Amino acid sequence: MNNTSKHTPSDSDLQSEAPDEKVVYVDCRDEVAHISADEFAHPADAAEHIQNLTLEKQVCMMQHLTAEDAAEALAEMEERAQTDILQNLDPDVAARILGEMSPDDAADVLSDLDAAHRDRLLEFVEAEDAEEIRTLLSFDEDTAGGIMNTEIIILNHRLTADQAILHIRREMEDKEIPYYAYIVDGKQRLVGVLSLRDLLLCRPGSILLNEVSDQSLISVLFDVDREEVAHTLARYDFMALPVVDYEGHLLGVVTYDDIIDIIHDEASEDMLGMVGAGQDESVDTPWLESVKVRLPWLLVNMLNSTVSACVVFMFEGSIASMAILAVLMPIVANQAGNTGQQALAVMIRQLAVERFDRKKSWVAVLREAKIGLLSGLIVGVLVLVAVTLFTHNFKLGQVMSVALAMDMLLGALAGASIPLILKELGRDPAQASSIFLTTLTDGAGFFIFLGLATFFLF
Repeated sequence: MNNTSKHTPSDSDLQSEAPDEKVVYVDCRDEVAHISADEFAHPADAAEHIQNLTLEKQVCMMQHLTAEDAAEALAEMEERAQTDILQNLDPDVAARILGEMSPDDAADVLSDLDAAHRDRLLEFVEAEDAEEIRTLLSFDEDTAGGIMNTEIIILNHRLTADQAILHIRREMEDKEIPYYAYIVDGKQRLVGVLSLRDLLLCRPGSILLNEVSDQSLISVLFDVDREEVAHTLARYDFMALPVVDYEGHLLGVVTYDDIIDIIHDEASEDMLGMVGAGQDESVDTPWLESVKVRLPWLLVNMLNSTVSACVVFMFEGSIASMAILAVLMPIVANQAGNTGQQALAVMIRQLAVERFDRKKSWVAVLREAKIGLLSGLIVGVLVLVAVTLFTHNFKLGQVMSVALAMDMLLGALAGASIPLILKELGRDPAQASSIFLTTLTDGAGFFIFLGLATFFLF
């Protein structure tokens, strides 16, 4: 990339910045500016070090690193740190750093900036590179097009194996992911894929089209959801997966390192969503923003808890007559809740790592019901013995054991079913599922236990 001339921000530059951006142009005569990227074993280590600095020192260090080192470190940083740094870097410096990044990484970094600032930075980037980044930004970030990389090896189908190898040697230095060579026809439509190993083993003089003529080509459309892309890549154990449009034109590839990030992000989102927290929340999220996200679900949980309280109030007389019931109630609810959480975790994981198969999923619900029933019967027998020895009341032990077995069965069914019901309704299977599960197991558990106790003991 051709770098633009050095630009020093003037007063007018500062006034032109968007009013909601925090701009920190600093005098970098600090010792932190003289730290070299060579002091770190990997760009991820440099990124971690920079993120632990103040914003002023982050900007200072990024300005004094080479563009290549700064680009590698920036790509490894968390989104919030990337955004803060780019908002405060001199546009000329930011452009040089973006120019050293792969187009998909540059697009990912710029996607979190407001449109005005993003356009301002792209004005400093070489026109051809800026256009490629804008193209990537035009795709939905949750689709294959939004996560694909365009730095790939493309070979014409009429080339011989020897010509292809020479071509790769010339282009290898500028390509980030030389795992496969992608064979296209004269209209840039994908006709085959060769690993570099297979290409090297081709007979000298063989035509590439002949080498891929009987190949079962596996690719994904640019608008396929990124989770579906992750499932496809994991299923076939590829290092990269080609992305095409509806006419079969090759647009780019999704690589395994992107998939690892996706799986990590989805797992984090599911974990946070289960308890009603923000699915992209972190310890760096402004606390008022976290309150805004969490409070609605806390209010829902409070309303749901009211149901359990009403159930207990219905049996106030029974509890007053036999205080031991109040002691045993939490055991029933907690045991059922834990059983449900186990089933819930298994089902959410299943939905996260595999395509949604309605029949297979509901068969899994039956499996969890069997597990809950057998576990409930075993725990129920143990509780029957323990309660009878502790209270010298065999009937109470019977009531407790039956209630426990029934509520554990209900917990397993609910834990396995709630994610599927949310999925059928078009909602995120993990979103607040733990809150709904707890409400059901507590309310139903109290009703079953106190109802049986009232019927059989009074």
